Amino acid sequence: MPKEQKLGAADRQYKEPPEVVQAFGENGRNHLSKEFRAQFLLAILAGSFMTFGAVFSILLATGVEAKGLYYLLSGLGFTAAYVMVFLSGAVLFTEINILLPSYLFRKPSVYFMPIARFWLATYIGNIVGALFVAAVIQLSGSLTPEFYGELQVYLSDKMKFKESGGIGWFQVVLSGILANWLIGMASFLTTAARDVTGKVVATALPVILFVAGNFQHSAANMGYFSMGVFAETEHAWYEYLLFNLIPASIGNLIGGALLVSLLFLFAYREELRDGEGIE
Repeated sequence: MPKEQKLGAADRQYKEPPEVVQAFGENGRNHLSKEFRAQFLLAILAGSFMTFGAVFSILLATGVEAKGLYYLLSGLGFTAAYVMVFLSGAVLFTEINILLPSYLFRKPSVYFMPIARFWLATYIGNIVGALFVAAVIQLSGSLTPEFYGELQVYLSDKMKFKESGGIGWFQVVLSGILANWLIGMASFLTTAARDVTGKVVATALPVILFVAGNFQHSAANMGYFSMGVFAETEHAWYEYLLFNLIPASIGNLIGGALLVSLLFLFAYREELRDGEGIE
């Protein structure tokens, strides 16, 4: 192919960044325009996938002594959850923190109540889905005592910030910013990829990184904590909520909306202005 001949949009293996930002806004609009029942059901599905991912991450890493391999396998296990979410159209609270602002920053006239209702439905739906799968798994008796021993290790890593009081709470917020910055990039790269293989690889790399770094991602933690609620662990459900999920969710909102949506919108505002707008 001659150097001067450029590939068309359909010929490239990936979408260009402005196309991804445009797709983010369109996806945010489409999610917001769904009826409440559909929003809630898709949120339940996404939360369910989070628990499956948490279980898979523990199963793959149990008994592995080498830390690098341990983190790699744990991250790969959780990648399954995000691939199911991204490819099925299920709705995660943390993903909405990326997609919806990409729409709202360009269409600020949208009324507040539909946005608040959608955010609330997504958050509650994610928790309901995570708890449902955890309850079914617990009742099934499928998992071994070794699994629950490893689960306690994961929960201790997630809840270690509680020991530092107010400073620890603030640290969870910062960790949540980092976590959803990475998951925002997973969503960005997955949207850019044009085939299933590319989407899986694009999802895996940031997910492995945030799992290895123990960055606090509220949606992922719902999966781990839901298993902890139905198992014999040292923490109560309200401790998971107050000392992790709430500050992590605040950080996730900041990381997704500002460090992914807002930055890319400003970086590519000229290209977006020249292209077609979001209706």
